[in-house]
Amino acid sequence: GGWRWSDRRQRWLPRVLSVNSAWKAPGVIFVNRSLALEKIKCFGFDMDYTLAMYKSPAYEELGFRLLLEHLVSIGYPTEILHYKYDPTFPTRGLVFDALYGNLLKVDSHGNLLVCAHGFRFLRGGPCAPRRAEILHYYPNKFIQRDDTKRFHILNTLFNLTETHLYACLVDFFSNCPRYVSCDTGYKHGNLFMSFRSMFQDVREAMDQVHLSGCLKEKTLENLEKYVVKDPRVPLLLSRMNEVGKVFLVTNSDYKYTDAIMTYLFDFGDGDKTGTPPRPWRSYFDLIVVDTRKPLFFAEGTVLRQVNTDTGKLRIGTYTGPLQHCAVYSGGSSDLVCDLLGVKGKDILYMGDHIFGDILKSKKRQGWRTFLVVPELARELQVWTEKSELFEELRSLDLLLAELYQHLDSGSSERPDISSIKRHIQKVTHEMDMCYGMMGSLFRSGSRQTLFASQVMRYADLYAASFLNFLYYPFSYLFRAPSVLVRLVLCLSFPPCPSDVPKPIRSRVPAPGASPRCQPCSCSSHCRWPMSQRWNTAP
Repeated sequence: GGWRWSDRRQRWLPRVLSVNSAWKAPGVIFVNRSLALEKIKCFGFDMDYTLAMYKSPAYEELGFRLLLEHLVSIGYPTEILHYKYDPTFPTRGLVFDALYGNLLKVDSHGNLLVCAHGFRFLRGGPCAPRRAEILHYYPNKFIQRDDTKRFHILNTLFNLTETHLYACLVDFFSNCPRYVSCDTGYKHGNLFMSFRSMFQDVREAMDQVHLSGCLKEKTLENLEKYVVKDPRVPLLLSRMNEVGKVFLVTNSDYKYTDAIMTYLFDFGDGDKTGTPPRPWRSYFDLIVVDTRKPLFFAEGTVLRQVNTDTGKLRIGTYTGPLQHCAVYSGGSSDLVCDLLGVKGKDILYMGDHIFGDILKSKKRQGWRTFLVVPELARELQVWTEKSELFEELRSLDLLLAELYQHLDSGSSERPDISSIKRHIQKVTHEMDMCYGMMGSLFRSGSRQTLFASQVMRYADLYAASFLNFLYYPFSYLFRAPSVLVRLVLCLSFPPCPSDVPKPIRSRVPAPGASPRCQPCSCSSHCRWPMSQRWNTAP
């Protein structure tokens, strides 16, 4: 009756081999760093785009219209009001070049993947003039991302409207006969408007729309139109409450938070069918509003208590113990740990903002992190529906490898790969267009985007929704694939019959897998452990 690995292996191996595509399921949680869920004592949440998901594209259309109206109010031409938000154009993780006004999609090292000036794409393809044009701006097809005064990363879901607005403004001024285009802006008589000043105007408009409260007011006027309501939210939070503490940390004020959360938890039943409804605050052990993240994860601000009857702050700094269902304002991540009586590693914090939620919470307190990436749902759908494109790209990679397999450093022969390269470019472009005009959030062909590299670097776990935890027991061990083990396996094992020679194989990732993982195509005798097949990042 003892535990024997050989017996378990024989029992589990057929099931492991039969689910080699299970990570594409919509409920999957991807793993970058191993995490034992049973060791988590506290589950923390951001509100906007995490607990409260906004309906797309309706919410972005609202924000975009408010931005246009503000720009017109400060002197921009009224013609820009004719532009409409197009959800097929922007994607997160683009970089705005404030010198030349271009929107750039780059990889983790700053190499250009896509470049757009307004809605005109400057791709490095077979057209020589276009190649010359993109090289005019970026001679090395590379940018210095550290130059933060020039290059601005648009990483958040709130940045989607901003991203589209930059394209609209550049498109308008480039095509309006009243303005003369220059490399760094536009002339109109004796006036010159640089792309940098345009960027500053849009940023100020973003601040005005969000800080003035006009976006929140419009949202609250029609919650059903703009906010996703899901009965699984109270269900999951009640289950989390049974195994640990749950807290909410949001930059929103109490009035807006209360309205949104009341709507989210307003069902006929409580967290379970047949139980009476519960007030939303009863699902949380700690609620903190007006946190001013990312400052919250540094020195923070004064912690004050909110009078939930009036919505106003109580006078003085709060210094007492944690009160269940009480609402606080300000504070810091240090104070959250103190009030909850836990250490940073005991907390799993979930948010949508790589910088404001994930990076800062990890660096300052060592909180474990879960990044919400709603776009993953679409990414997974495309991988499933367009799998033939990924397989075609893989076949082209293998064909390319075969042309070189009998050559070495002493060979003078140069295989003609021009046709294969053109076909690879065609398939890559077709794949990208399945996601939208800017392509996939995670890759361009087989090259990883800057956004993808940041997700891998800063998030322990990530998924399309935090609700994916419903499909995992709280005793679950999320185990990350070992890069070193993968390398040893690749070098130590003989290639599968369908593998190309090892020197080429090690450089050719499967189109549907991470560039860090190259599983073989022979699923019937695959040598890769389940942990490296199931938890592979997209």
